[in-house]
Amino acid sequence: METLRIWIEGHFPWMKISTVTMTVTDLIEIIILSFLVYSILVWVKNSRAWTLLKGMLVVGIFVALAYLFKMDTLTFLIERGLSLVIMAAIIIFQPELRRALEQLGEKKFVSALFAVGNSKEVVQRCTDRTVNEIVRATLEMAKVKTGALMVLEANETLEEYERTGIDIDAIVSSQLIINIFEHNTPLHDGAVIIKGDKIRSATCYLPLSENKSLGKDLGTRHRAGVGISEATDSLTIIVSEETGKIALAKKGILTRNVSEVHLREQLVLFQNKSVLNPKKRIAGKTRKERSERNRTV
Repeated sequence: METLRIWIEGHFPWMKISTVTMTVTDLIEIIILSFLVYSILVWVKNSRAWTLLKGMLVVGIFVALAYLFKMDTLTFLIERGLSLVIMAAIIIFQPELRRALEQLGEKKFVSALFAVGNSKEVVQRCTDRTVNEIVRATLEMAKVKTGALMVLEANETLEEYERTGIDIDAIVSSQLIINIFEHNTPLHDGAVIIKGDKIRSATCYLPLSENKSLGKDLGTRHRAGVGISEATDSLTIIVSEETGKIALAKKGILTRNVSEVHLREQLVLFQNKSVLNPKKRIAGKTRKERSERNRTV
């Protein structure tokens, strides 16, 4: 054990055990580091990085053995190629790192920091009429087992995916949505992208999810729905062509066998009505109460 301790301290000087008593600052530092390590491990486990990390751990074991048994040639090559390995790891994990940073930016405390001094008002994403039309179209297509894939744009733009399809730029209606996904029509294959109260594009190509936890019974339509929800903050509605079941994908999570009530609830939440100016809501309510009072009189 003494030899191992000397070897570790010789190659990793920062790991030397200090005899200084622990302070409150040290305790806070330990808590922060523990939280960071735990968050990284959870992120790695829930992403494709887990499989790659296991391979890197095997390589790390061989590197440790090379240093332990003083294999000069291998250690020389490792030291010279360490920077290349780090660069390669960043390139390999680029999608996962990007998504992790996006999730960090979505945290409320970060939004609160950058919201200071920002008076820009965020309006609701779509009207109640659009919600009703989407629900009606989804239920009608589910009844006759018409496969459908609808992506609703939230805060992050979907222009990159709109360009892969055919421009529609039409007001959302249940008849139009049903007609687009009707069998043997030119526009039925691919996804429809909805922004606000308009159908922006049809027959769009979406990235497929590589999540290993998704069931083997899921086809390309469901994997594309989950894939776009992993890459953006959009809400995706999926209708299975085989079973007629409705599914929702959001933030990489697929919810299957969705009922009409749950679908409507999620669309109402997606509207983002709660971010409207409270003074406008109160004023609107006051006007409504006045009009009702006048009718009563």
